[in-house]
Amino acid sequence: MSEIRVHGPDGRTAHQDLHSERGALRGEHPGRSRNPVIKVADLAWLEFEKPDLERAEVFARDFGFGVAARTESELWLRGTFAGTPCVVIRRGRGSSRFIGPAFRAAERADLDRLARATGADVRDVGVPGGGKAVDLLDPSAFPVRVVHCGEPLAALPEQQPLLLNSGTEHRRTNAAQRPPREPSRIQRLGHVVLETRVFAQALSWYLDTLGMIVSDFLFLDGQRDRGPTMAFVRCDLGSVPADHHTLAMHLGPGTGYVHSAYQVTDLDSMAAGGAYLKERGYRRSWGIGRHTQGSQLFDYWRDPDHFMLEHFADGDLFSCHVEPGWAPMSTSGLAQWGPPATRDFLGASPSPQRIREVIQALRGDNEMDPARLLGLLKATKS
Repeated sequence: MSEIRVHGPDGRTAHQDLHSERGALRGEHPGRSRNPVIKVADLAWLEFEKPDLERAEVFARDFGFGVAARTESELWLRGTFAGTPCVVIRRGRGSSRFIGPAFRAAERADLDRLARATGADVRDVGVPGGGKAVDLLDPSAFPVRVVHCGEPLAALPEQQPLLLNSGTEHRRTNAAQRPPREPSRIQRLGHVVLETRVFAQALSWYLDTLGMIVSDFLFLDGQRDRGPTMAFVRCDLGSVPADHHTLAMHLGPGTGYVHSAYQVTDLDSMAAGGAYLKERGYRRSWGIGRHTQGSQLFDYWRDPDHFMLEHFADGDLFSCHVEPGWAPMSTSGLAQWGPPATRDFLGASPSPQRIREVIQALRGDNEMDPARLLGLLKATKS
């Protein structure tokens, strides 16, 4: 694919001075498709299956979700912003598992266009408020749903950001600061991170089929010539700024869910909510800190089924004019500040399941090989 560059009036490329010290080298992946089938507007929701909906609801409320709908077999969770629910958990008989993401189509006609291009059908989807969907499989065999919903959920009351005094700017006088110890109130779903053994194929699928564009690429030290091994991917809303990443994917020996992220009001909301979660007996995976790619404040937690969820605030917003940045993959590069990344967050513990995944990946027909595996192990220690 040929290189795409957008230049400013001084001749500098669009990514310079914005988010990355490095851009693409000549001939490297441009980070977007020239003629995508459609351009999705956002993530709509994520789908999970769990045997214990009661326990799932207790954690969801403690983490800061509201409940949009509840039946014997389904739990729909929402944030305070108007729009679609952000998580659906269906009752299952086996172990808990992630099903897949649902993306929001910008227009109803996009579903027809997508169905014609893929040979899929447009069908009703049982979301609160009603809607239509096209169901697909990505190259990693993840079910991916593209939806256009009917009646949006109304907005709920917000946690208000605290007024802060800064230097000589005194916005708060004769008033003390006392944020309540309560759950961080989730505003919306921000992004999902997936691991895949077929990174290049999966990335091309999301760019070509859903019209997403790359904000940042990461590559393994000494292996840049083999292409990137992680991408932070955003929706292409043209000149309207979008989240730095709505989807992130990285090459790995497994195929599955890594974490999902949910926006909260500000740092105080995040910290007070984290203190509340700790008092309730939940386990922090990593945080609080500020990421490098995406710049967001973060705090990661494990739910009772061991899924990782992130509270985030103050993330980057990019229009379509910003080109991908390129950086080496490393643990030290994950955050600008904060505690060191934990082994739990990195998935670096040598569990029996992880060992099986490595063996299967090295034996299978995919993008994992010994050099890639050693590079990934090196990145977790750098």
